[in-house]
Amino acid sequence: MTPERPDVLVVGAGPTGLSLALAACDHGARVRVVERRERSWRPSRALIVHPRTLEVLRPHGVCDELAASGTPAPSVRVHLGAREIAVRLGGFALEDTAFAHLLFVPQARVEAVLCQALSQRGVEVEYATAADAVEATATGALVYLERAGGRELAASRFVAGCDGATSTVRRCAGIGWPGGHYREEVVLADLELDAEPTRGVAHAVATPGGVVFLFALGERATWRLLATRSATASGQVPGQLAGTVPAADLEAILSAAGLGAGIAHVAWSARVPLEHRLATRYREGPLFLAGDAAHLHSPAGGQGMNTGIQDAVNLGWKLAFARCAEHGLGEVLLDSYGAERRPVARRVLAMTHGIFWAEAHPGGLPRLAREVLAPLLAPGLSWVLGRRHLVAAGVRLLSQLDVAYRHSALSLGEPGTPLPGRSPGERLTDASVEIGGKHRRLHEVLAHPGVHVLIERDAPQIVLDAPAALARVLRITSWPGRGALVVRPDGYVGYRAALADAAAIARWPGLAALATRPSAGEA
Repeated sequence: MTPERPDVLVVGAGPTGLSLALAACDHGARVRVVERRERSWRPSRALIVHPRTLEVLRPHGVCDELAASGTPAPSVRVHLGAREIAVRLGGFALEDTAFAHLLFVPQARVEAVLCQALSQRGVEVEYATAADAVEATATGALVYLERAGGRELAASRFVAGCDGATSTVRRCAGIGWPGGHYREEVVLADLELDAEPTRGVAHAVATPGGVVFLFALGERATWRLLATRSATASGQVPGQLAGTVPAADLEAILSAAGLGAGIAHVAWSARVPLEHRLATRYREGPLFLAGDAAHLHSPAGGQGMNTGIQDAVNLGWKLAFARCAEHGLGEVLLDSYGAERRPVARRVLAMTHGIFWAEAHPGGLPRLAREVLAPLLAPGLSWVLGRRHLVAAGVRLLSQLDVAYRHSALSLGEPGTPLPGRSPGERLTDASVEIGGKHRRLHEVLAHPGVHVLIERDAPQIVLDAPAALARVLRITSWPGRGALVVRPDGYVGYRAALADAAAIARWPGLAALATRPSAGEA
């Protein structure tokens, strides 16, 4: 038994687990992270970080490092038969966010940045440590860990299962995992080419057999190849690398793309079998699921890593706030996680299923669309993709910028407001505001962990009975009125009132939980 029980034991150190650990730690929880795999390089399956993901990570101080590691606003050339369409993935008509672009950065680099941030907070990932079993107890959970040094029985208040499609936490919690297999798979490879396409440009090609993507973002070679094709085997772990791909197969895929390049060297390659599944619930007592342990889908739209990180930030602060809250308050916070995020995953599954069917299905209407209809419609598609506001609408949908939790138990107060982005359950939109006589961007001001109470220009001053490090009051002098907003740590409006009332604000579950927390010595 470990001598000091953590508040949150995170099983799995992918982007979801690391983000959850960081969010919980920054909101006051003692955190421990274990990971079954050795600490060694593994190819990145995800390559894109969405605007909303950058927003939720910003309070934790990692966005600058991620930006320095990636390529913002890359150019893409979409090849439709003999036609070619140029698309710029930046400068979108997204005025309500500081991140009006897609960021191309490999998953491995995302993990490295998050690991570094955790290490700076005194949390080191314990690699080669497998969670073999988990069980709930009257006061939390017990996790049976296996490592080279032997077996350990670890206790924690909560366990967050971020351990992927074959989640031990989900199995031990008895949570259902309905869904099915895709008849298609993804092929990944890092390549050197004998005649390189244009550098600094990502290529997307619609072929009869599926879609081929080629990026100058390889980790072991210059180019990363990602393609879809009919599955070649069964019985493999979904979403995980499942053996190398013959060089002849890679040559055939690249030849079908018609980019005028052959393969000079293969640094590595892998098949990735795919499934679509959604956990029947996200919580069983002190056991929680996030990321691929909670929902599994195709890579269409780059949703996996991004949805997982957004799950993680939603759950992380709630676990931290609930760990010492009164039972009723804690349950409200903890139950809200699944109530908010599972419907999002259901929509993501439906969307990715449709996109993947069009991208990857080898026959019927999808193949006809890729071979015949798309080239014929290329002029119209070029017009659409040239309209920044239309492209922005697609990015907004994929990025989950419009996700709202209006019916959540944490969305309280008065819904009526003349301005979007300020009603309970809505994401607080970015804007230029005046605070203390200075003009600032709102999201920049709120880029700190904790709850933010925003009061309008003429509202009475609010004093919070909560730790100053986790609850701040800011007067927005450019907002006329006497009202107030409570902004959750993940950037959603938790409470809204036209007349600021300190007692009503204090009853919002997040602030009420902070007010009931014992001191650090008692915790």
